[in-house]
Amino acid sequence: MNEIHQTLRSFIRENFLFGQEDTFANDDSFLSLGIIDSTGVLELVAFLESEYQIAIADEELVPDNLDSIANLTQFINAKRACLGATT
Repeated sequence: MNEIHQTLRSFIRENFLFGQEDTFANDDSFLSLGIIDSTGVLELVAFLESEYQIAIADEELVPDNLDSIANLTQFINAKRACLGATT
């Protein structure tokens, strides 16, 4: 598991699962599993912007970017690549 996966899982476990073990796969939908709701998405976005020093535009707030560990990792890597950051 790469560093981004670990960081995201840790954040989700602590903030949305309240320390319970995470048993979802990297491709599982947060919304479908009831892990993150619409308010949680805002908390997740604030974390991503702070942790990875990226800006997330309103039009980027879509499930294709934010609804799983795999989607988030791909989105973060793409945003960082645009900034010239290494992954």
